[in-house]
Amino acid sequence: MEHIPVLLKEAMEYLNVKSGGVYIDATLGFGGYSREIIKKTGNGLLIGVDNDQEAIVLAEKEIQKAGQKYQVFNDNFGNIEEILKKSGIDYIDGIVFDLGVSSYQLSNPARGFSFNADGPLDMRMNTQGYLTAYDIVNGYPGEKLAEIFNNYGEERWSKRISEIIVRTRSIRKIETTKELSEIVKNAIPGRFKEKHLHPATRVFQALRIEVNRELESLEKALASVMNHLSTGARIVVVSFHSLEDRIVKRYFQNNTDKLNILTKKPVLPGSAEVSINFRAHSAKLRAAEMIAKL
Repeated sequence: MEHIPVLLKEAMEYLNVKSGGVYIDATLGFGGYSREIIKKTGNGLLIGVDNDQEAIVLAEKEIQKAGQKYQVFNDNFGNIEEILKKSGIDYIDGIVFDLGVSSYQLSNPARGFSFNADGPLDMRMNTQGYLTAYDIVNGYPGEKLAEIFNNYGEERWSKRISEIIVRTRSIRKIETTKELSEIVKNAIPGRFKEKHLHPATRVFQALRIEVNRELESLEKALASVMNHLSTGARIVVVSFHSLEDRIVKRYFQNNTDKLNILTKKPVLPGSAEVSINFRAHSAKLRAAEMIAKL
């Protein structure tokens, strides 16, 4: 399945790419944002970053077609500081984040991200990482599982779900996404199931965040990149759940001495975009501009 970048037009407008500038696509994916950025950089530089090696390989094929200057790093965007050192770059003119899981990752059962297909409980963005969803589901104490489901999934039935997981795994290991999905579905009382949301959505989100340390990486990336923004540089973030959006909103608000917030309220996708790309329905875009170098 092709990954369709969300809020592409709006993200590019807020990023405001200038010829000769240096820009980071912090979540390269399949190069949707990067293709648009590189059209405008001229003799500038695009730096693409992604934790997923499969995405890097496919995106690079697309970026090469533009024939412009670029560098690609298979790394976590939380390591922006180290990535810029390797690039030999001190200051950038903009950075864009498209957070969350891609359509391609969701559509590949072997990656273990989807509750709609049967695959191993993996969920690693970087398949070289050590911790998997299987390790968490079968190894974490029940109290820790409940905490993760509550904190990272905002799941009201976190305690009940974790208790049933612990009970189940005492009999047999929980090995696949389908198994876990069924456990969660059966744990939530029927009258409390939401009409337009799969019962396992929040638990799968929580596990993915824990496996990939997503929130910590976002906080680290935002803090690090501040040291490398030229005056007038833009930060654009597209998030897909309230936890990410809260981090971005708070970070912008806490740094108004250096940042001009360009989006007083988050930019949301229109109904036309949601109708062709359901992933967009929960997207929120926030943007800010550097007004003074540190």
